[in-house]
This record gives sequence, structure tokens and C-alpha cells, in this order.
Amino acid sequence: MAEAFGHRGTRAVQRMVEYAPSTGGLALWVRHHDLRDDETRSDPEGDAPVVATDGLTIFYARGFEALPLAEQVGWVAHEVLHIALRHTQRFVELQQLLGTVDLDLFNRCADAIVNSTLSHLSWLDLPEGALQLDTLLRSALEVEQPVEASLLEWDVERLYRALVERSRAGSARGARPERGRRGAADERTPAEKARAMGREEHADLRPAPSQQQAPEQEAQAAREWAERITRAHAGDGAHSMLRTLIADLPRVRTPWEQVLRTQLARCLTPQPELSWSRPSRSYLANQGRIGAHRRLPFEPGIGPTKAAPRLVVIVDVSGSIDEALMERFAREIEAITRRLHAALTLVIGDERVQKVQRFEPGRGRLGEIVFQGGGGTDFTPMLEEADHHDPDLTVVLTDLDGPARHRPRAPVLWAVPEANARAEPPFGRKLVLA
Repeated sequence: MAEAFGHRGTRAVQRMVEYAPSTGGLALWVRHHDLRDDETRSDPEGDAPVVATDGLTIFYARGFEALPLAEQVGWVAHEVLHIALRHTQRFVELQQLLGTVDLDLFNRCADAIVNSTLSHLSWLDLPEGALQLDTLLRSALEVEQPVEASLLEWDVERLYRALVERSRAGSARGARPERGRRGAADERTPAEKARAMGREEHADLRPAPSQQQAPEQEAQAAREWAERITRAHAGDGAHSMLRTLIADLPRVRTPWEQVLRTQLARCLTPQPELSWSRPSRSYLANQGRIGAHRRLPFEPGIGPTKAAPRLVVIVDVSGSIDEALMERFAREIEAITRRLHAALTLVIGDERVQKVQRFEPGRGRLGEIVFQGGGGTDFTPMLEEADHHDPDLTVVLTDLDGPARHRPRAPVLWAVPEANARAEPPFGRKLVLA
């Protein structure tokens, strides 16, 4: 738990806990750090706000102390919600998914949601010019919606995507500029309008990709913050800092690596079998008798299976899977086959089977194989080849773009990249590699 005393935001935290004991107490779960003058001057953004956060810590510049107490409370509550809603971590995740994300625009979207969440409180003051969600929707997206309804519908990712996609669509079709109130043409895109609505000195998100944890740890952190927010909101009731349980709560997403391990372990873990060559323990304990003159029927014991589990991995090399994702997928498959001592058969192909390679139990080396291919995809010959090896499970790494006219006897797991998450498999289960 974070320090409760000894930083520039101490008085603000005390007031938050006084007026909203549960939601205000969320400030005690974050770290607080007072910036030295030299740290403020060396800020890479050039114009550091009086308060900022990297997703774990709230940083206070010296100018924070000169603010009125009510405004200090507004700033600290604002940053606490950024951390609780995991906005900086979600920026990094969105960046990993899209490649490029405009931090200024993302910051505006996150600020609009947080400010609207806090705007109903009378015991704090938001900074001058604080951006509100309903104002952003009306001015940039032409959506007329009350604050309560907006908070229940919009999360930061959806809001950011809507601004970007609307801007791209307008540029692509060469939309006619809108007329402002005074008749002047407004040629700005929705994203540009949103940026103009916020103030530069309010740019308080400082994502630190180096602080990203393993997917399992990120999922656990999101789960913990979602639970804290829910409990705190219920505890404060009408005095909660949150206007309502907003749609922007941290999403608890189980990493695909964990889902893949669980599915493979469930299908490939050797199951004990009945052994008629040995009696059960209960039969031995009773010496095969009931009383002095009656015998028990023979009861078979349990013995370990002798057959090694078999896994078939089909890799679609039609060009739909990028190399980085394929490497991560290969590492996970290698790890699970070694741990379960499973035999692995690799089937590589696109419209036809190009290569079949078998590995002894626990000795799969997918990372050493170069996957090359191109063109279309037909899963039928590859699924037929998989059936010939009588697997316990077949995993297909693909974008699901192609026919599958054969259904194997064993379960099939279709592993698809995030870009193809909406594609439906012809049978079996789908796993999105996000």
C-alpha cells in the first residue's frame, strides 16, 4: 500500500478520504512522489503539468502546492482514477495492437471520461478548462447524449477509435467542411477538434512501456483494480467519487497464452486407466473377502497410461500471420509439449500440405523452423493429414480465411490473430491471439 503521509498531495488525500471514505481511499493504493525542480525541468514533454502519472505513481511538481485545496483534491482524484482505470497501461496495450496511437488524443479521451465521472462532486474543483465527455461527443462526433448515458456507453478505447475512424473516413471521401456558428468553414477532423478542446498543460499521462508486466500479471492487476473500484463505489453509495459504475472499468482479459496452456493441458494430460492385471487398493485391504465365507468380485486397479499424448499443429503459411506472433505461439507450444512429454506433429501448408514433421515426445523445436508460403488457403488437405496421426488435439494457427471440408475426429482449436477476431470457425473452438 502506498504512503499515506509525507508528499504534496497529503492534504488532498485526507480530504478525499473524509468526504468519500471508500472511493477516496483508492488513493492509498497508489504511490506518490514529489518531483524535484531539476526533474521538472528535464521533463521530456517540455511543459510538465502540476500533476502527472505513469500508471503506478502520482508525480507532484512544486507548483501543486500553490493551488487552492479544492483544486488540489480535483487533481489528485483525477490522477487516482487514471491509475484505477489503468489508462496508461491501456494506452500501451492499444499501441501494441494498432502500432501507432496518438498519446495527446488518447489523453483527451481519458480526461473527458474521468472529468465527467468527478464533475458531480461539490467538495472538489476540476482544473479550469477541464474537458467533459458530453462536450467532446457533441463537438467532435456530433453525438448528443447526457453525461450519465455517455459514461455507461463509452470507454476510452472506443472513444479514441471513433475519433480516429471518423477522421479517416472524412478525409477519404473528401467531406465538405462544416460551417461554424459564425459561418466560417471548419475544416478540422474530429480528432483535431478533440485535441483543440483540451489544454496542453493538462496532458498528464506519462506511459512507461518498460513497466509493462507479463500478460498474467497485467490481467491480475486489472482484475484487482476492477474489484477495488466496485467495492469502493458500493461502500460510498451516494457519496461515491464515481458518478456511476462507468463503462470504462478495467477489462479483465485472460491472456491467450494462459488459455492455450489450459486447453492443451486439459486435452494432453495423461489420464489414468483401469488395470486388470492389478487389484484395487480396497480389494487388497479386504483381502478379497466380505466376512469369513464370502468373496468380493474382482475390482481392477488404476494404472498410468503408457501412450504419450499426441498433438498436431497446423500452421497456415498463406501470409496471414506475422513472424512475431508466430514466434510467441511456437514458444508456447514447445513449452507445453515439453512439460506434458507430448508427441508433436507439425503440418505446414496453405492450399496444400507442404511439409509434415514429427517430433519425439517433449522434443519439439518449432522455433528452429522457417515458415514460408503465400497464396490462398484450403484447410481440407491439412485437416485430413492431421487425422492420419490420430491426435488428442489439433491446433490450427490461421486467419480462418479458407474452406474446411473435413472435420477431424479429435477436438480442434483455431488460433487466430486479433485482426481476424470476428471470423467464425467452421467447427471446434476459437482462440484469439490478442
